[in-house]
Amino acid sequence: MRFVMVTMLIDMIGIGLIIPVLPVFVGHFTQSLAEQAFWFGAITFTFSVANFFASPVLGALSDHYGRRPVLLLGFTGFGISFFVTAIVTQLWMLIAIRLVSGALMANAAIANAYVADITPPEKRAQRFGQLGAMLGLGFVLGPALGGLLGNYDVRLPFFAAGSCAVINLAYGYFVLPESLSPERRRPMNWRAAANPFSALVRLRNLQGVGSLVVVIALGSLAQFILQSTWVLYTTFRFGWSPMQNGWSLFMVGAMSFTVQGLLLRKMIAAFGNERLALIGMVSNVLCHLGWALSTSGWMMYALIAVNLLGYAVVPTVQSMVSAAADPKTQGQTMGAVAALQSVAAVLGPAIGAPLLGMVSHLPPGDWRMGAPFFFTATLLFVAAIVYFGRYRARNQAG
Repeated sequence: MRFVMVTMLIDMIGIGLIIPVLPVFVGHFTQSLAEQAFWFGAITFTFSVANFFASPVLGALSDHYGRRPVLLLGFTGFGISFFVTAIVTQLWMLIAIRLVSGALMANAAIANAYVADITPPEKRAQRFGQLGAMLGLGFVLGPALGGLLGNYDVRLPFFAAGSCAVINLAYGYFVLPESLSPERRRPMNWRAAANPFSALVRLRNLQGVGSLVVVIALGSLAQFILQSTWVLYTTFRFGWSPMQNGWSLFMVGAMSFTVQGLLLRKMIAAFGNERLALIGMVSNVLCHLGWALSTSGWMMYALIAVNLLGYAVVPTVQSMVSAAADPKTQGQTMGAVAALQSVAAVLGPAIGAPLLGMVSHLPPGDWRMGAPFFFTATLLFVAAIVYFGRYRARNQAG
């Protein structure tokens, strides 16, 4: 477990490094705020489309060849994409390299399958929480460092992220062991793997997972709208710099690490997996609504801090999905979850960027500036209602 945790920590630091600066970097090739929002959304959309089609393939490859070689492929692709991004001089080049990067980005899904390989079902929520804590810690270190470097030169974080990928490649090659034994591997079905929609159908057909698919889809869509608008929203509304955005993401990562790494086990003991997920969903709804109505930057920080239970939703829901899957198809199942999240990642910037662009001309204090977060709060509310129906039905069934 510690091997894959270190791997994901380094990977997330690399990803986190570029988050505060990528929207600003896109702005170097545009002439207005609305145009900047549009092209940042287009670049995020390109990345997500590639990831949607590639994730089930990479997940199936990991079920056939093992987790380690697919992770190494992802680290290699990430390193190349970061270094090339740092030296691009045209917007079309940036779009092209993000396309390649998205096609190779399945590290989180493969890591989840890795954890499922080595963990009995009853302990997976805790283990997914530990993995989430590493992602959160990476989010603590990455965006803060990215914001700091970006204040000096907006290209520096991309060089630093590429270096992280190289470190991970070396670590994975020399240290990371394989988790999937040969007898647990399955033949590669290219026809099925190459169709991401069939992966979604298989996910939908898992026993007891149907409503969770809707919850994951709506929650992921809200999350990707948030990710595609956060930096531009806080810049437009509060005038935040890359460093200030980096610190806000630092706090998100710190809270995620604290909850998933230190408190999740106690939370599960106190509430149980399913009840904890429900309470966390309600907390997320209120948090997003609060962000939409915030009139000062400190309010954004306050809401990040009070949304304590919201950080427990992802690992608890993931454990429910993983428990429903066959041991030989964990990679494909996690790849299908990643594909579902990639659909949301495709739609997120396509929805969030235009919403923000439509209100970018308004005064910073206008309540309508919160349009993207009003929309995400609505999505999360619907997800909570769907999950509550499942929760109540299971309780009545005894």
